[in-house]
Amino acid sequence: MKKLSTTLVTGLLLIYSTLSTAQENRIDTIRPDAPALARYGSHETGVKTLHFVHADQIDVVKAKAGEAMPHYDRPLTVEVWYPATLAADQHTGSALKAITRDGTTEVSLWGHAVRDAKADLTHGAYPLLIISHGYPGNRFLLSHLADNLASKGYVVASIDHTDSTYSDQASFASTLLNRSLDQLFVLREMARLNEDRTSGFQGMINANQTGIIGYSMGGYGVVNTIGGGLSEAAVKSPLGVPNEGLAVRQAGNASYLASLDPRIKAAVAFAPWGWNYGMWDKQGLAGIKTPIFFIAGSVDDVSGYAPGVRSIFENTVNAPRYLLTFDNANHNAGAPMPAPKETWTFSEKLHFVPAEHYLDPVWDNVRMNNISQHFVTAFLDKYLKSDASKDVYLNVIENAKDGKWSVAKDGSQNTDHTYWKGFPARTAAGLHLEQAKPAQQ
Repeated sequence: MKKLSTTLVTGLLLIYSTLSTAQENRIDTIRPDAPALARYGSHETGVKTLHFVHADQIDVVKAKAGEAMPHYDRPLTVEVWYPATLAADQHTGSALKAITRDGTTEVSLWGHAVRDAKADLTHGAYPLLIISHGYPGNRFLLSHLADNLASKGYVVASIDHTDSTYSDQASFASTLLNRSLDQLFVLREMARLNEDRTSGFQGMINANQTGIIGYSMGGYGVVNTIGGGLSEAAVKSPLGVPNEGLAVRQAGNASYLASLDPRIKAAVAFAPWGWNYGMWDKQGLAGIKTPIFFIAGSVDDVSGYAPGVRSIFENTVNAPRYLLTFDNANHNAGAPMPAPKETWTFSEKLHFVPAEHYLDPVWDNVRMNNISQHFVTAFLDKYLKSDASKDVYLNVIENAKDGKWSVAKDGSQNTDHTYWKGFPARTAAGLHLEQAKPAQQ
């Protein structure tokens, strides 16, 4: 991720400092101008930390060209948010202890979820969501979205990708190989917990209705997981795995095709990386048939926009697809939580202000998070819960500023009202939402 200028960061942090309160680092803020579906749902939420081990995986960090590939048991820490039933002595919100961008500083994040609260089974099994962070990142980077979606009736599993977190950032090649493998493994493990009477989640997780959400390298993983096979150039790239180890995720490879999991019914990709590095081509992206919602900034200088994320959107021709664009936003459009207050000062270790890892120079994080919460809710409810009432939030005029606000004195909409559904007056600006149907029905 490219660094912002020191002057710009200083100015942004002065603005943010005026907004600090007694309890800082909130991930659950809903601004008064937030679109309708950003608001929390009816469920109380719980949160648990789980530890999985993916046995006998390639140890990319130790792999060397021309030598046999070493294997190891790959550990994965997963944070799970879920609908919960609170005891009489429990109150909404427990501190989440998270490491920040410098890899050592621990902070407290505050949301709705209560640590280890009892799962709420009264509404049957809930669709499963899997969240995958960027490089580097961790399982809390999109915690604002996880907490919010759990309150709306989802079980949300957010992965710490080994070799790719703030604390253990290692070989980039490990990220290239393991993103999809981790996502698919966690899906299998969550499905297993649904059958395990000792897990606390028995009967709660509907893995047959799974959605997958990724940001940056997590978005790269999402694209590959749902059918976007890697290109031949990706397999041969010097960025890749020694001994052409990425071939197992290449378009057309038999083991890759066999890995595609039909339980994944929807996907969200924030700023997916790879187009400008030759990881994808038209033939590979044509393999995606799962509905997918892309979110991007129009000046993304990490994943690129056009060419970049827009190119992936345009070439995913065989899937129902959407592209939400934040005008003039960079790589952080919509995904990262607000910068924790402890990241606002210069880091001698990193040689920059860690807050810039989370911030956008144009858009406020909370504003972007609220917009993402709104659209991701509409999209996932439509494709995972078959909720046709959410179509009106997705079938909007393409350029938000072209919408017309036309409301009578009694609050009813006039026939010429075309403003984006769910957005208060004067708030739908700087946004574009495109959608396209699959070429092959």
